[in-house]
Amino acid sequence: MDKQVDTKKYYIKTFGCQMNVYDSNRIANILNTLGYEEAPTPKAADLIIFNTCHIREKAAEKVFSDLGRIYLIKQERALEGKDTIIGVAGCVVQAEDEQIAKRAPFVDFATGPLTYHRLPEILAKVYRKRGQSIIDTEFPAESKFDFLPENKSTGGCSFLAIQEGCNNFCTYCVVPYTRGIETSRPVEQVLNEAKRLVSTGSVEINLLGQNVNSYHGEDASGKERNLAYLLRKLAELDGLKRIRYTTSYPADMTDDLIACHHNLDKLMPYLHLPVQSGSDKILKAMNRRHTRDDYLRVIEKLYLANPNLRMSSDFIVGFPGETDEDFKQTLDIVNQVKYIQAFSFKYSKRAGTPAAIMPNQVEEKVKKERLDILQDLLFSYQEKFNLSSVGKTMPVLFEHKGRHSGQLIGRTPYMQNVHVEIAKEFLNKIVDIKITSATVNSLTGELAETNPKAS
Repeated sequence: MDKQVDTKKYYIKTFGCQMNVYDSNRIANILNTLGYEEAPTPKAADLIIFNTCHIREKAAEKVFSDLGRIYLIKQERALEGKDTIIGVAGCVVQAEDEQIAKRAPFVDFATGPLTYHRLPEILAKVYRKRGQSIIDTEFPAESKFDFLPENKSTGGCSFLAIQEGCNNFCTYCVVPYTRGIETSRPVEQVLNEAKRLVSTGSVEINLLGQNVNSYHGEDASGKERNLAYLLRKLAELDGLKRIRYTTSYPADMTDDLIACHHNLDKLMPYLHLPVQSGSDKILKAMNRRHTRDDYLRVIEKLYLANPNLRMSSDFIVGFPGETDEDFKQTLDIVNQVKYIQAFSFKYSKRAGTPAAIMPNQVEEKVKKERLDILQDLLFSYQEKFNLSSVGKTMPVLFEHKGRHSGQLIGRTPYMQNVHVEIAKEFLNKIVDIKITSATVNSLTGELAETNPKAS
């Protein structure tokens, strides 16, 4: 009888943004085609990959800290006679490949966010040249999307990357240096992936890009098309119930894209539109291509197109040169827009960006004080909106099991988390739920009594 060969197992840990979540899923696709199976824990894995984020300093430092713990697992497995490959992917690799070799020499391979499609070749080299790190950070001439295996749904909601890179060069941001200039996938390639996702179980698709509303992919005839065109084509797909897109840039919110929020029922009434600051002086220093008035005019147009639309945003406090008056203008824009969700951070220096060497860096104590004030205001609007949902019946897409037995967690059209005690058969389905209570972070509900439906 032939000796049974154990299947190699992999474990992927994802840091950062939704684009990284998408990339991790595609890395898993590659490994599955190579015969690997997913492991429940790092210690059970023959191959451990960190897919990293470099947007803030703490994110990068956490990667190196966690790598140290993974190295201990590698040593423990070695004592048991088990081999372990450690890999790092993503933006930290692109920005700090030399630091990885210096601070984590035990890493077997590192590949940037544009080159992970070469993983089969990289792994072959690793196994062939044990003890020698393989680092691949060249910006490739080819698109990774042309070489990735077919994507399939892993649940009711799926991410779909349509655009990558950024041409804006905000002075605080590393994205143009880690993911390159803007590139857009062809329309037919996106639609084909969307059809596969829907046919394998997705009812919601979230289109992704560092600057997703600058999308300019070519159609089958070679004509360049924008995001509004793509949204209209996606809305025609049978079985697709919900469409979202993120992250958008204010200066690229065109009138035809805004009109989609009026014309397309499948487009969810929630939009993430980062403003970063409410001060024109700071926006200029950030090299943002919009003023506060530009931004507010876009918001006004969006609300006119769809009065039910609600907004979320990103904020950076303590950017170099930010005064108390600049910060007050940020608070003012929050009070005008009344965001129902937001991400807010203290400014963090990123090596190689213009802002890192700007004069008038703000003291850490001041940044913390301003962040606390901003977050208190943001959370007050978030809680108010959540409380306004109590008593309403809302369609909820259930995406995963909760911490408690018999509990599922889903999301409303407004991206609110909802906890419900409901049968597991409703997982990955859209169900009418009556909201019974709310906190600043989540809602609780029950199956609606009148005409409950799962779709």
